[in-house]
Amino acid sequence: MTDKLPLLIDTDPGVDDALALLMAFDSPRHDVVALTIAAGNVGLTHTVANALKLCEVAGVGIPVYAGCDAPLLHPAPDASYVHGRDGFGDIGYAPAANSAEDEHAALAMIRLSHAHDGELVVCMLGPLTNLAVALKLDPTLPRRIGRMVLMGGAVTGQGNTTPMAEFNVGFDPEAAHLVFDAFAAAGKIVEVADWEAVIRHGFLHTEVERWLQADHPRAKFYEAISRRTREWSAGLRGERWHAADALAMALLVEPEGARELAVRPLRVELTGRETRGATVVDWNRRSGRPDNAEILIAYDQAAFEALIRKALRAD
Repeated sequence: MTDKLPLLIDTDPGVDDALALLMAFDSPRHDVVALTIAAGNVGLTHTVANALKLCEVAGVGIPVYAGCDAPLLHPAPDASYVHGRDGFGDIGYAPAANSAEDEHAALAMIRLSHAHDGELVVCMLGPLTNLAVALKLDPTLPRRIGRMVLMGGAVTGQGNTTPMAEFNVGFDPEAAHLVFDAFAAAGKIVEVADWEAVIRHGFLHTEVERWLQADHPRAKFYEAISRRTREWSAGLRGERWHAADALAMALLVEPEGARELAVRPLRVELTGRETRGATVVDWNRRSGRPDNAEILIAYDQAAFEALIRKALRAD
């Protein structure tokens, strides 16, 4: 028996996903019961391979389930220009010895929600396609989720892939729309760490480079796979590096680190040449819709950095 909460992570690794996963593997409060994998940062073949490899590097035996290889309706560009063609910096790592499970990610989500009814914690680190498919197969799914945390959105419209949209939501807006509406209909609040919060919680490149000098397989592997992304970020955003999914994971594993939160109605825009994929927050509650999102505004920076150092074995 364990007192840890079961945690299912849906992800599209991705350099920042990898850091978030290392943080989750360390959580004393959670037992990671599955990694469900989607296409997003790069194609599904690579994201599955990356998840398997990270588990091997970290020495954890977590089942990996391949899911959707494309958005629900419309094709979307990936983020290989950030993460490398393979999503892990194109370092040419040796493939993991283990393989993914045969069960589809969406079916695994449904099964695990029954196995851990009312207790399952779900963390969405990539596009929401797998969860949207699971919801279409079983609309009662949100009732069995104990807690839902995601990285996604840009809550005042300061996007990172279009003027209004953040990557995870913008990659598959229809999926995100389905997820937020389904959880709202079930009376559930979705905890959101959005892109704008990420920008407020960057790390100095000099500090990150120091952490990555740690003499540990985690730090060495992460230094290699993140090098391309860090160099790209330094050229674009200056002295601070940002790890989007790591902030969502910090909120999940240590929610007491949150310093400011805002609960508001949130919906995803599906039309408009400039606004498709926008996360529209009703800040002044004009719509009459119920609150369905708890939005992270500020997180304790020292606590966040301590979680990163621990994940990399840099202390």
